[in-house]
Amino acid sequence: MPDALDPAPTRPAIDGSSAAAILLMLLDEEEAATILKHLGPDEVKGLAKAMYDTANATEGQIEQALDSFVARSRSVSALAIGADTRIRTVIHQAVGNVRADNILANVAPRQSAASLEMLRWMDVDAISALLASEHPQVGALILSVLVPDVAARAIETLDELLQADLVLRAAQLTAVPAAAIEDLEAVLAAANVGGQRVAKQPIGGPTDVAKIMKVMPRHLSERTIRALKKHDRQLAQTIEEEMFIFDNLRDLDMRSLGTVLRSVDAAQLALALKGADEAMTDLCLSTMSQRAGETIRDEMDEMTMVKRSDVEDAQKAIMQVVRQMAANGDIVIAGGADDYV
Repeated sequence: MPDALDPAPTRPAIDGSSAAAILLMLLDEEEAATILKHLGPDEVKGLAKAMYDTANATEGQIEQALDSFVARSRSVSALAIGADTRIRTVIHQAVGNVRADNILANVAPRQSAASLEMLRWMDVDAISALLASEHPQVGALILSVLVPDVAARAIETLDELLQADLVLRAAQLTAVPAAAIEDLEAVLAAANVGGQRVAKQPIGGPTDVAKIMKVMPRHLSERTIRALKKHDRQLAQTIEEEMFIFDNLRDLDMRSLGTVLRSVDAAQLALALKGADEAMTDLCLSTMSQRAGETIRDEMDEMTMVKRSDVEDAQKAIMQVVRQMAANGDIVIAGGADDYV
């Protein structure tokens, strides 16, 4: 029987994202959507993930989320809710529209231009095209508004001289006149024609096709690859490479893996394993004799810095051996609807 004086066990606190996600799930769809409209893309993405993660929240977690909301709500002054609208209305009624605008322009905190939010949703290629076509001073302002990783990707394809000019101008920016912001908003509004602001969603391509081919019956996937080779041999080869990558060696049974690795040059295997994790290295070397395994490890240790492209080439060469042995019937690659009976 537990001691009556022992404190009651405390529930582990849920983090802010989980609490926010639970609260959004409790609202109806329109209310939740209205809240999300006021957030940036990274915040929306984070909350969307949290909503999936908390879809099976317990009653205790829901109570924690509600308690957290109530506690934080108490710290929000009632004066702050809708303050900007009320203040502007009062000043306009008191001194008239013209005088009110002049007063508020000097005393009201400047809000970030809503149109600048477009930049956070635009496709990087569209931003890069803007930087290349607009005046460098406008481009510098765009660069300064972007988050660093997006800005870096947006300028990496630009001309070297333009890159340097944009970076220099952005570094020299301090305060920006309101007129410049208005010019930028006009540029962004024009750039939005045709839906360029919407980030492109990667879809299709060899990787996605390879995933489809892997789950097809083997005779059908092989027939499809043969047909594809008649139209585009390079694309067919790329799909074959994507269907079974180096990391998929883990899917081979130990006998098949040993058969493959005995057919591979030791130096090539050492280079390929240089780019693999320790678990993959241990798996591959476990199919060899102790002496052979130690030789491979010694070769790996003697390598210093190796090019990623060299490692990838070595891995692809080994996978070519795998595919050839599978085609000859020497090994069986897992996957496909009719591999086993």
